[in-house]
Amino acid sequence: MTSQTTVDKADRVPEPEHVPAPAKGLRGHPWLTLFSVAIGVMMVALDGTIVAIANPTIKNDLGATFADVQWITNGYFLALAVTLITAGKLGDRFGHRQTFLIGVVGFAAASGAIGLSDSIAFVITFRVLQGLFGALLMPAALGLLRATFPAEKLNMAIGIWGMVIGASTAGGPIVGGLLVEHVSWQSVFFINVPIGVLALALGLFILLDHRAENAPRSFDVPGIVLLSGAMFCLVWALIKAPTWGWGDGMTWSFIAGSVLCFVVFALWETRVAEPLIPLALFRSVPLSAGVVLMVLMAIAFMGGLFFVTFYLQNVHGMSPVESGMHLLPLTGMMIVGSPLAGAMITKFGPRVPLAGGMTLTAAAMYGMSTLDAGTGSGIMSLWFALLGLGLAPVMVGATEVIVGNAPLELSGVAGGLQQAAMQIGGSLGTAVLGAVMASKVDSDLAGNWTGAGLPPLTHDQLGQASEAVQVGVAPVPPGAPPALDEKITGVAQDTFIAGMSMACLVAAGVAVVAILVALLTKRGENAEAGAGAAHI
Repeated sequence: MTSQTTVDKADRVPEPEHVPAPAKGLRGHPWLTLFSVAIGVMMVALDGTIVAIANPTIKNDLGATFADVQWITNGYFLALAVTLITAGKLGDRFGHRQTFLIGVVGFAAASGAIGLSDSIAFVITFRVLQGLFGALLMPAALGLLRATFPAEKLNMAIGIWGMVIGASTAGGPIVGGLLVEHVSWQSVFFINVPIGVLALALGLFILLDHRAENAPRSFDVPGIVLLSGAMFCLVWALIKAPTWGWGDGMTWSFIAGSVLCFVVFALWETRVAEPLIPLALFRSVPLSAGVVLMVLMAIAFMGGLFFVTFYLQNVHGMSPVESGMHLLPLTGMMIVGSPLAGAMITKFGPRVPLAGGMTLTAAAMYGMSTLDAGTGSGIMSLWFALLGLGLAPVMVGATEVIVGNAPLELSGVAGGLQQAAMQIGGSLGTAVLGAVMASKVDSDLAGNWTGAGLPPLTHDQLGQASEAVQVGVAPVPPGAPPALDEKITGVAQDTFIAGMSMACLVAAGVAVVAILVALLTKRGENAEAGAGAAHI
């Protein structure tokens, strides 16, 4: 099979069915391979949310500006999102075992370097390196699972893999809060060092390098440059849109630059002998639907959940650790639901579980739109648990649809597509739903403020108050009497909740669209080739 060949089963010459030999010893054992890669994946997933808790302390300790602190997150996210697909191609070319181990070592080393840093410049620099090495690690993990597990067990493996990512992501604020409160902000990064050492040791003894017979032998350097430029412009526009504004020329200049790079990239890929992403890959309707579904799921999940953390901390007055504990129903249902979803998808195929999962997600986001300042923990837990139960089959099923419908020699690229879709979806969700929130707050705050009989605000004061209310903070002036404090807080919370409700309703609408996309998916047609891959 060449890179130009479509992945549709009807257009491929049937390949002989491979029956994997039973694993002998530790090396190459499927379940031990899963355990090994899960340790590395846990490190990266945990880091995605654990660092946010440490940012205020880092700012004070290193004398950083607010913009500097934003770069701690943005630098990591940019490096990760821009290089994921290229990193997957490196795994296809040189082997996913080597790529995974390099990613583990680099990620752990960069984490240790951050903990030893005494300036914000070094922290940001090493965060970018974390993102680059994390991009190597994530697609390689999926490539190893795809090559190691037979088709009938791949969904269960991906289910457990998704469970680890969900639990680590949701557990980040809790672990981060405990470490910052009882140890130091440096410990948030130092914790990755022993985890990385464990992942490296397990990988050296357990992981077996698998290579497809027709794995790529060259690099599409212009394609890498064009795709990286397109991803950078898109992600950068989404990151900066809340600051620049959606109507600003800079925002649309970067979006236009991204579109131009994507168009030139697509044209180039049709002319190069070994393209970075063979466009024939997208002739598979299920694979394309899986990518779109992953984007839509991330928009609804990450975008909606972004405001829930502000709701818990700034409306209900919870600490970061307490807010993380209140999200445990979501985590718990993802932990329980992911392996069960894998079993269901193996038995019934992905279409019904995926559509059902997005239906539950839409219902949960609608339920979260009804939260208010007086909502109790029981009601919140109900909607969070329903969201976790809905997300589990989507995380598992969309991943299997993307990776399983790609040829084995492109499993790394497929893993990169899956991760990139999730990263872009999360960024889109935060940016777009953030714009919805800002618009609602801007339109309601002045009227609510005047209606409560509060002193009128100047245009600049109203703008500053609006920025505070968008994250659930009441703009109470210092020394305000208790009665005024209470009145301002009530207006701020009511206005914030109205904005959050609107954002959650939009997220529910996105989830409804995703239900229709889920109906286009089907079981991976190339999954059978995995466990029969040659190994080195």
